[in-house]
Amino acid sequence: MANPGPFVAELRAESDDLDALVAPLDADRWADPTPAPGWTIAHQIGHLLWTDRAALAAVTDEPAFNEMLAAALQDTDGFVDAGAAELAAKPAPEVLNEWRVTRGRLHDELLAVDDGRKLPWFGPPMSATSMATARLMETWAHGLDVADALGVRRPATERLRSIAHIGVRTRDFAFTINKLTPPAEPFLVELRGPGGDTWTWGPPDAAQRISGSAEDFCFLVTQRRPLDAVDITASGADAQRWLHIAQAFAGPPGPGR
Repeated sequence: MANPGPFVAELRAESDDLDALVAPLDADRWADPTPAPGWTIAHQIGHLLWTDRAALAAVTDEPAFNEMLAAALQDTDGFVDAGAAELAAKPAPEVLNEWRVTRGRLHDELLAVDDGRKLPWFGPPMSATSMATARLMETWAHGLDVADALGVRRPATERLRSIAHIGVRTRDFAFTINKLTPPAEPFLVELRGPGGDTWTWGPPDAAQRISGSAEDFCFLVTQRRPLDAVDITASGADAQRWLHIAQAFAGPPGPGR
């Protein structure tokens, strides 16, 4: 099983970069709308705090996490929005400080998870490494929402490789959640990293192929950019179909933006 250390380090760095983006903002800027309908910058940071709280409970207090899960199951369509709205209503400095404390504890606890232990979650249980990578993906995606609201272009980093990996691994999930049968054969995914190197998944002789920019692939699988706005191409009918439904995050199919 992979050592969670490098992935927790990526998560820390991604969280710190987003923190640096929002920390200088005046309180009224936290009310700026983001591309997610009805969500302000405060909602985005509040959601990350709420989810980091849940992840911390999954590591340190499974009964408390199970209570959160039971509450979520009572309102599967609204619990995410409700959690974000509750925290968005609090003063921005309070939310930012609590996010710093909570995520710091989560990062430290993930490093101490026993090898082989599976952590409960809203989807299938996952390892500490998978939890860190999932939190990285979500932090990057919601950070992009914040950056878009502020008109800021965040630089692409090598951390995108871990996010792209989730996008590749969730291929079958994307088909299933859209009530489609996952393809039987593996795809070749070949992406150009921000440093110019090539990242690949799957057999080189695969008939179904995806290629293009790693950053744009991450835009696509987190549904932050539409297909016609990204540098991604597909060869093969199944590969082309996947690009229209790709989804790296849990939950029902999203409308994207």
